[in-house]
Amino acid sequence: MSQKAWGSDADRWRLQKWLGIAADSRPRVYEQIFASTEIARLSYWLEIFFSAGIATFGLVESSPAVIIGAMLISPLMGPIMAMGLALAAGDLRMGIRGIVNLVVSVAVSIAFSGFLVWLLPFHSVTSEIISRTNPNLLDLGIALLSGLAGAVVVSRGVGDGVTALPGVAIAVALMPPLCVMGFGLGSGVNLEIMGGAGLLFLTNLVAIVASAFLVFVLVGMRFAPVETPMLEFRGSGHPVRDPLNGLPPWIQAAGGKLRWRVLMILILLASIAVPLRRALLQVANEASSRETVQNDLKRLLPAGAIVSQQVSLGNRDIVIRLISTAPVSQSKLDAVRSDLKLRTGRDVDISVDAIASRSDLSVLMERLARPAAVISKEATLGDVREELLNRVRAAIMEIWPSSDAPIQDFNLVIGVAGVEVDVRYNAAMDLGDVPIHMVLQNLQTRLGAPDLTLKTERIQPAPGPGNGTGKPKGR
Repeated sequence: MSQKAWGSDADRWRLQKWLGIAADSRPRVYEQIFASTEIARLSYWLEIFFSAGIATFGLVESSPAVIIGAMLISPLMGPIMAMGLALAAGDLRMGIRGIVNLVVSVAVSIAFSGFLVWLLPFHSVTSEIISRTNPNLLDLGIALLSGLAGAVVVSRGVGDGVTALPGVAIAVALMPPLCVMGFGLGSGVNLEIMGGAGLLFLTNLVAIVASAFLVFVLVGMRFAPVETPMLEFRGSGHPVRDPLNGLPPWIQAAGGKLRWRVLMILILLASIAVPLRRALLQVANEASSRETVQNDLKRLLPAGAIVSQQVSLGNRDIVIRLISTAPVSQSKLDAVRSDLKLRTGRDVDISVDAIASRSDLSVLMERLARPAAVISKEATLGDVREELLNRVRAAIMEIWPSSDAPIQDFNLVIGVAGVEVDVRYNAAMDLGDVPIHMVLQNLQTRLGAPDLTLKTERIQPAPGPGNGTGKPKGR
């Protein structure tokens, strides 16, 4: 591509002035970036191991602060910036050095992280790990902007080189996705985790290379005035693009002509954008479905009546589990189910468990936390039955979940299978599975009888005052 297409020297100098880039800084920037591709540097590999180790432990502990500390080391920015500059200047030698350095660094980082995870006695997937397995187009946008910022800082030739970019390093986060891949490897070759994290790293890599390429071209890193100092630093008497000579014509065209390198960058960005766009649409669809579910639940029950709700969104279905202080008719449930299926396009499974009231539930939960009573093992069967009968009577009178469903009587049965408590209560409607199950748990805990079972029978109350208000009879 001609210089005219990219602007004159005066235009480039004006842009460099706006960005605060000194006229003589470009050869120094080249030297700095070229030096960062040197693979035989102890300091570089120490940074790789330190960054990978810190990021791995931060991910396992789900500690954002520790993960940020690993990002700040950012040793991978050097070879990635070198790949961007190599594309801008058509420098095959720098490009090969950068690619080799990056490939070896990525392999070492994943292997080291996987080894650390393999040594751990637990392999729990944390929220910090999950958050790096579902990249979308927003991550590509972040990486592009961060790469632009990093390339501008590097082009100015200030600071401690290409790794002295704290803000960019934190925004792009190159090492954590690699360590998530290491976690997937060390925890049993979890391909789903490794694939998602690998896509995120590839997104960051392509975006930074593309951004660096654009900035380095615009500030004139590929033009003749810059090449002479580059050659002096390299100790070569041939132009930087001469290594392309002798290669097949299509490779020479791709490496020697700027327009082909631009096309290559665009193809890479487009290929990354396809799966990222699909992921973004999935996130948007899930958010829309959750909003639709919440709106329909507001029509189904008043907010104060919902004690607990669980909403699980799958690819083809929605499962909703509610605990409420108000009963819901089947017709209303069917209407909400049909509306949600129509608006989300997914099968809907919704259920509502009704309890007496919030206050009854709170009292019952407090009683469940009380310590269990211990029954003497030396007692005879008759003593045990009498002791259990007294304790059951006291416990039921204290913890029965609703005064609107008084106990008529109860029976205690001790057999080979264990202890069974049969309760009969007066009520116009069933208490529901949730309160009955909580009563059973309380009885098991208080009586020290984990095998105890509870059987309940509702008796329709007869008309007339004073029904079911007396003391329950035990048999």
